[in-house]
Amino acid sequence: MPGRGASWYRGDCHVHSVHSDGELTPAELVRQARAAGLDFLATTEHNSAAAPGVWVQPAGDDFLVVLGEEVTTGTGHWLALGTAPGEVVDWDYRVRDGLVDRALDQVHRAGGLCVAAHPHAPYPSGEFMYPFEGFDAVEVWNGLWSSDRPWNADNEAALAEWGRGLAADLLRSGRWRPAMGNSDTHLDGQLGIPQTVVFAEELSTRAVLAGIRAGRSWIAESAEVDVAFTARAGGRTAGVGERLATRGELVDVRAVVRGVPSGTVSFHTDGGKVHRASLPGDGAGSVRWRTTAQDSAFVRIEVRAPDGQVAALTNPVILT
Repeated sequence: MPGRGASWYRGDCHVHSVHSDGELTPAELVRQARAAGLDFLATTEHNSAAAPGVWVQPAGDDFLVVLGEEVTTGTGHWLALGTAPGEVVDWDYRVRDGLVDRALDQVHRAGGLCVAAHPHAPYPSGEFMYPFEGFDAVEVWNGLWSSDRPWNADNEAALAEWGRGLAADLLRSGRWRPAMGNSDTHLDGQLGIPQTVVFAEELSTRAVLAGIRAGRSWIAESAEVDVAFTARAGGRTAGVGERLATRGELVDVRAVVRGVPSGTVSFHTDGGKVHRASLPGDGAGSVRWRTTAQDSAFVRIEVRAPDGQVAALTNPVILT
């Protein structure tokens, strides 16, 4: 199992192989993942465990494969990440049956992560009807940001819904539910578009899931896109997914972006979109904005290409 130290790792946690309804073998998927600049992927076959042993040889000892399942219920799909070898999570129910909590508990008892998948997918069973409570994260970006494919999730709606819920969650409980993005790969050429970039103490299932659970992650269109996002007050600095104790001082928020030529960076708080700036033609630039904890409970950013499609977005920095 890979064990590299604390770093930012790129991965794709929604991937299907020939062992469910994908067209690529595990070996082909790992090869494409490496080419896409990924450090890990999660195998999420529909309603079944990863086929025993088929990922061991392709992954080798320097690439992480997280075991999981896409749980395709009658009223929404979700990802069970970090399941045990051979473990299958129940999927045969609908929201009115009241059985989803039992399945979530099964994954949590094993130390796994539960992710609401493509909550606005426009096909039967794709629309997510369960409350987000009980889920650890929400997949706000699924596959291409926009597409004419009839099965492509409505990512704009998913992002807006998640963004609206951030403030409500923080005010109600002081907790919040991170966003993540995955390719939902079924076909050749889809892997790593998009990808979740997570800070983990090491490249292991336990550490990667812990980083995602804590919101220490952001989403990139590809490995060509890089974002550094921090908030600073009185000599104290916090990054994505962290809390910054402002002690009433002015907060300097900074985003450094690479790989989005002539794009735009927007800052979002519980007050909505509060600042917007353009990136230069070479796609590399730095944008700053200032606020206070009194005015902003959190700050997050979105980076969009000139055509309006998202190229990157971050989880928030919480201001206290």
